[in-house]
Amino acid sequence: MKFHKSLVLVLLSGLAIGPLSVLALPVNGLYRHEVAVENQSEQERNRAFREALAAVIVKVTGERRWLENVTIETALGNAGNFVEAIESRTESRVVEADTSLPQTNPLSGSPALPATVEQELLNVSFARDLIDQLLARASIPVWDSNRPGVLVWMAIQNDVGERRLLSPETDPGIMDLMREFAKERGLPILFPVLDFEDRRNLTADVIWALDEETIARASARYAPDSILSGRLLFSASGDLVGLWQFQFQDQVEVFDSIDTELASYIEDPLNRITSQLARHFAVVPSTGGQQTARLRVEGIGTLAAYAELVSYLEGLVLVEGVTVAALNGEVLELNLTLQGSQGQLSELLSLDRNLAPLGLGSIENPQVLTYRWAR
Repeated sequence: MKFHKSLVLVLLSGLAIGPLSVLALPVNGLYRHEVAVENQSEQERNRAFREALAAVIVKVTGERRWLENVTIETALGNAGNFVEAIESRTESRVVEADTSLPQTNPLSGSPALPATVEQELLNVSFARDLIDQLLARASIPVWDSNRPGVLVWMAIQNDVGERRLLSPETDPGIMDLMREFAKERGLPILFPVLDFEDRRNLTADVIWALDEETIARASARYAPDSILSGRLLFSASGDLVGLWQFQFQDQVEVFDSIDTELASYIEDPLNRITSQLARHFAVVPSTGGQQTARLRVEGIGTLAAYAELVSYLEGLVLVEGVTVAALNGEVLELNLTLQGSQGQLSELLSLDRNLAPLGLGSIENPQVLTYRWAR
């Protein structure tokens, strides 16, 4: 029994979550991008296609460096060949006020209303199969849409020594920069709610000290796949000085950062950990030499659960094909054709909170990966 690929994903990039939430972190929109255009000319449309394709390559791979690949550079020159669909819309945008002009209405004396312009936007969707084939030809790894979430804690100190936790009330600009990065790179960034429990478990001083164990304990209620903790000093000289700690799979990495611009200061650690996660989970789409794996899933008690599981598996970049091997009551066994290894499959499935691992199979079939469907 063979199935065709289809998968519905839910975008959680830049999400703020509630306490004790069970997270699911698929990212959608990886193969589409919206670009502002000046007009509907062919030249402007081709420019938009090129910009959109570059953005999609970055999201799908997780790394900007692949834009310098010769195969990708050639494809960018013919970006229209990869376009599947386009949609256009207009949006009212506020024009930055000219400070040389009066900022009040000369008749009423009230503040002048901000000027707006109509901006035309082009939403470009690319054919996933064509993009994946392009990356396979270039031997560039593809990062699956099911991605590890990064929980971010941050302590900020001003030039007089006052410290605070990063929050939307006090630091919306920093959080907006992180959300914009998350959108651009397809990285699910999570922020703690900073309720009573969070503030009791973690103070700004604890974050400032980068107390690894305390941070890990306080983060457990969010069940994150990784934790990024940082401290930022706004020095009297204008420099931004800080230290970051990244916890991922029982490994802890600490690195410093210094800059004069807030945007680049925030982007540096996010870029570093995104590249690290992409290199860990991404798989080079293969054109041959495929491997197979047997998957045993318990708890498939309805036709809907059966369809959801198969659809989910077929949507994974690593999975080339799914064939039903056996169905016994609520236990479904599947044969998977992979573009990578069984170990990579196990790591990828560990990110899905709807599949609870039960270990390997029976003595007769020791290599069978066994899970329980918990959706």
